[in-house]
Amino acid sequence: MTVRLYDSKAQALRDFVPLREGYVGMYVCGPTVQSSPHIGHLRSALVYDILRRWLAYRGYDVAFVRNVTDIDDKILQAASEERAEEWWALAYRVELEFTAAYASLGIMAPTYEPRATASVQQMQELIARLIERGHAYPAPDDSGDVYFDTASWPVYGELTRQSRDHMEAAADADPRGKRDARDFALWKGTKPDEPASASWSAPWGAGRPGWHIECSAMVTRYLGPEFDIHGGGLDLRFPHHENELAQSTAAGDPFARYWVHNGLVNVGGQKMSKSLGNSVYASELLELASPLAVRYLLGAAHYRSTLDYTPGSLTEAQATVDRLSAFLTRVERRLAGTRFAGVGSPVIPEAFGEAMDDDLGVPQALAVLHDTVRSGNQALDDEELHDAAVAHGHVVAMVEVLGIDPRDQQWTLEAGPAASALDSLVTRLIEDRQAARESKDYDAADRIRAELTAAGITIEDSQTGTHWSLGS
Repeated sequence: MTVRLYDSKAQALRDFVPLREGYVGMYVCGPTVQSSPHIGHLRSALVYDILRRWLAYRGYDVAFVRNVTDIDDKILQAASEERAEEWWALAYRVELEFTAAYASLGIMAPTYEPRATASVQQMQELIARLIERGHAYPAPDDSGDVYFDTASWPVYGELTRQSRDHMEAAADADPRGKRDARDFALWKGTKPDEPASASWSAPWGAGRPGWHIECSAMVTRYLGPEFDIHGGGLDLRFPHHENELAQSTAAGDPFARYWVHNGLVNVGGQKMSKSLGNSVYASELLELASPLAVRYLLGAAHYRSTLDYTPGSLTEAQATVDRLSAFLTRVERRLAGTRFAGVGSPVIPEAFGEAMDDDLGVPQALAVLHDTVRSGNQALDDEELHDAAVAHGHVVAMVEVLGIDPRDQQWTLEAGPAASALDSLVTRLIEDRQAARESKDYDAADRIRAELTAAGITIEDSQTGTHWSLGS
């Protein structure tokens, strides 16, 4: 099957044909590290983690680059408000928070993770090329600012299909040195109230890079002037990605072949924003449910859709991953010691593959997963052990490629002392029940089972003993 992706620039589904056969160069805009990661950051990172995993499953060698914007107006402002912390110290501290949050959800580390501050030379070289080609100009007021000349690039606005005549002024710099209010900053001259450490020498005057030039320089440095996929949140299409495309192509680089954008996150039906005070942070999510449940929730919707988060949806996600775990455990225990143990090879069902190939159709793929779990459980109930083994193999393959295999050591290590205490208590009750059955006190045995069931715990008697799981 051919993988198809929705290209935001073409505004159409396109067959994915990489620049080099068998290799994918993929760049995703990472965080600007001025404050702690929230649910929107996690959702975006997870979308591209799933896409990366699927492309790898389809046989591609994926070079995955996700940057860290560690110098920016927002970072300097946040550090200024804190007053007790240098801007670079704040940036690094927050970067570590992002790294920990990504890792907790099983998001694979990038092949390369460049920081903006480590690529300032490449940014200056790109700015120089733009000036030489007549697409950028230093401000005439000796401020050290350099701007991209949007009027010099006739196709400016092609990514978002906007006419330059209808665009609002770029609000990323003081407009005093601009030829046109829509021109955007490539280099920002040092300001008297900014720390000296946030400044680099340059031919146009000491200063620091503008936000948009950072990504263009970093992606070219690590993936070359032309690469396969550029990803990011829908909120980045304009002005950030529009400006990236303009400055890179104006400098002579073909740039991205496919533009992929993920949808945003609403909270209780409202757009998440600081002004509404409804931001949901990674730390809060991970206190409410297991990391596996959080990963399942944030990855379950189609990546281009708006995800509406409610605490109830997280509870449902936890119940779902518990059911997946219970199924896999149930099959493995029932087939242990039988001729069907190990029969089911981990093979992706055709319907699952078709869904994933069709613009990463995770909701449809999950429907295949849950149908397979239901049929596998029914096969066990009917003692059709061969069919149960085959279903088990399909489920293993599907949860592995989605990164939600509940048997993975990462999730079992996350269980922590609470899970250990629960296991100890339930095991003790199961032992008491067994003792009651052996002494023919069936009323006591039934009462213990009823208490466990009322607490949401399912127990199953088999040839290998009595086993328990959460949910059914």
